[in-house]
Amino acid sequence: MKPVRLTHEFVHYIPEKLDTGVLYVSLPFTTVIHLCCCGCGSQVVTPLSPTDWRLTFDGASISLNPSIGNWSYPCQSHYWIRDSMVHWAERWTPRQIEAARARDGRSDQRQSTPQRGWPRLARFVQRMRRWLRQ
Repeated sequence: MKPVRLTHEFVHYIPEKLDTGVLYVSLPFTTVIHLCCCGCGSQVVTPLSPTDWRLTFDGASISLNPSIGNWSYPCQSHYWIRDSMVHWAERWTPRQIEAARARDGRSDQRQSTPQRGWPRLARFVQRMRRWLRQ
C-alpha cells in the first residue's frame, strides 16, 4: 500500500459527510473518526480512553495508539497513524484477530473504575452506530 498523509480537524460534532484523508477529532465526545485509509470508504470510529485509543497531538500532527485493525470490514486493513502519516501493518490471520479480540475483551472487563465521561461516550457510540447503519 502506498503512504498516505492525513490532515485533521477538531470538531464538536462529527460531520455527516466525511472527507477522505481527514481525521475528525471530537474532544467533547472523546472520539476520532475517519474514512478507512485503504480507500474502501468504511467509517472508522476510534473512541479515546485508557482502554481504547490514545491520541497525541504535537501542535502540527496527530498520532493514534494502538494500531487501527479494521477486522470487521471486508478490507481488513491494518495500519498505524503516526505524525499524521499512515504506516501500513502486515495483514493478520483470523487466529491473530480472534486472539486480539479476546485480549481486548478481557482488558475491558478488568477496568474496575468507571472513567469520567464514559456514559457520554457510550451514548455517542450508540448514536454513531445507528447513524452508520442508515
